[in-house]
This record gives sequence, structure tokens and C-alpha cells, in this order.
Amino acid sequence: MTIKRCSFLVPGDLNTRTGGYTYDRRVIDGLRAQQWEVEVQTLGEGYPAPAAAALAQAGRVADALPDGALAVVDGLAFGVLPDLAQRHAQRLCWIALVHHPLSLETGLDAAQQRALFESERRALASARGVIVTSSSTARALAAFDVPDSRIVVVEPGTEPAPLAAGSGTDALSLLCVATVTPRKGHALLIEALAGLKDRCWTLHCAGSLVMDAACASALMQAIERHGLRERVVLHGEQDEAGLCALYAKADAFVLPSFHEGYGMALAEALAYGLPVISTRAGAIPDTVPADAGLLVSPGDAIALRAALQRLMDDAAWRAQLKAGAQRARGRLPTWQQSGARFASVLADFRQPAGGA
Repeated sequence: MTIKRCSFLVPGDLNTRTGGYTYDRRVIDGLRAQQWEVEVQTLGEGYPAPAAAALAQAGRVADALPDGALAVVDGLAFGVLPDLAQRHAQRLCWIALVHHPLSLETGLDAAQQRALFESERRALASARGVIVTSSSTARALAAFDVPDSRIVVVEPGTEPAPLAAGSGTDALSLLCVATVTPRKGHALLIEALAGLKDRCWTLHCAGSLVMDAACASALMQAIERHGLRERVVLHGEQDEAGLCALYAKADAFVLPSFHEGYGMALAEALAYGLPVISTRAGAIPDTVPADAGLLVSPGDAIALRAALQRLMDDAAWRAQLKAGAQRARGRLPTWQQSGARFASVLADFRQPAGGA
């Protein structure tokens, strides 16, 4: 029997609590459930702006892989390692796992965007295959000169969840689950809610406050400046039990992202039957059905405020969205399905290039 084996190369710590790392962990578990031997190795810290030490570590890891090895590399690292990818392209089977293009991160200046775009374009040229988490990201990679034949979509799974019980109070409980970085739009959310202080609501934010300390500090200052300290709770990073408790007590979910390669937290919200207020950014329209949420233009605080105001004022409409979310929860893929599909895709990509 042919041994199914791959190396899974990740930037930093695989146990980091973000959507991308959660996807990596669950896919690795899924591969092992499909009888794959998976060796996980770290490429060092600091991606997508690795220091010399991380680049040296990535080089050592790649050098040590045996000829013909199937190497799945998280795109947060692969996109900034074009020279390493090219150097080993003939002897390794590179599989790039792209959650979303690096140049689409919020807060980059034009020069940074160009540099990341060119770096990722060069790296992807060396990949045997590219796995993405949404059709939106697959379409975005056309600009990187990646042929459609080398791109496969493997959507994240979603853990089944009980329907949220809600806050049970007159004050609407809004939940935002996202690491505090510029791309997630927390500052925009505070600006929108600042104009709704006459309504009864509380915002609960779950997500790391240390991954981008400057962004977190600016968020705290904005909360103070708008006089919302008693209305906004920053819970920081939560474990599974903590997240489940927050989802269970929420009345609605809000995430004003500037871009999402899929939006795993949005799918989680649907699994709990929560109505969603978000944006038409990246893959979000593919993740959130029209009858389960209202999507506004990214960066539009006025439109976001109007959506939140309607959510607060129109109980019948909120109930309609909740019903739509409850219908959507039954259509979400499971992690078992995602793991099996990932394994099938790897099996196809590991075939010799001439037969792929």
C-alpha cells in the first residue's frame, strides 16, 4: 500500500488562535484521519515580514526535506519565500495554502502592496498546486498568473453548534469575533456605534489584543474618546469554551472586515443561528446568505451604522435574519468533509506533474 505522507510547514506557532491557524490545525487532523502521515514543522516567527533568523530557519527546513517530498506551506509564509520556493521547485512538490493574498491586507502602503504582490506571484509560480479557502480567493489569484488548473477550493468546515439563546435582556448583545488588526474593522465598528448611544446595546469583542498592539491601543483610545467604555467589552483571546459562551449569549454578530478569504467566524455565527451584519468584502458574500445578514460596503461607517440601527429597531427584520441564519447552518460543510476533500486534493497533486 502506498504511504500517504506530507510535510506541513507553518509560520510561527500552529496553536495560534486565528482563523488561518485553526484551518491548518483542523486540516492536519483531517489528513491524519484519512491515514496520512503528516509532519508539522515551523518556519520561524514574524511572517509575513520574517527577520534573518526566520529566513534561515525556513531554509534549513526546506533543505532537510527529502527529494520528491510533498510540502504544504501556509501562504502567510510561502508568499514571502519566492527564492526558497524557486530553489527547491525541481525536487519538492510545493503546495501553497492561500487563505487570502498578502497584498490585500489592510494598512499597507502602495510600495508594500507592490512588493508583497510581486513576492507572492513569484512564489506561486513554483507551486505544483494552490489550495484556497474560497472561490473569491481563487478568482483573486488570476491576477497572480496562477492557472485555474492549479487552483482548488477547499472551504473550511464548521463545528456544529446549538442555537444561541441570546442575552434575554432589552439591551441587544452584539458579538464580534476577530483578532484586533486593521483589516477586521474594529475602529469602524466603534465609529458606527458611537452614533447609536441612544439605543440599548452592548458590544462584546473576542480576539487577540497583542497580535497588533498598536491597533489594539488605538481601539481602546477610540472607545474612551466616544464614551463607550461601559458599552464595549474587550474579552481578548478566548479558548473554545469562552467563545461558545459568548456565542450562546449573543443576539447578533457583526464583523466589518475590509477583506476575508472566507470568514470562519461568520460561518460560526451562522452555526449558532445568529443574524449577521458584515461587509461585501472578499468571500463574505459567498459565506453569508442574503437572507441571513445585511452586508454593506467595507469602510462605510454610515452604512454600517444604518444597518446596526435597523437591527436594533426592527425586531421583525431581525427575526427574519435569524431564521435565515438557522436555515444556513444546515448547509455549512463539516470539518470531516473539508479534511477528506483536502486529502483527496493532495493525492491528486502528488501525482507527477506530467500526469496532473
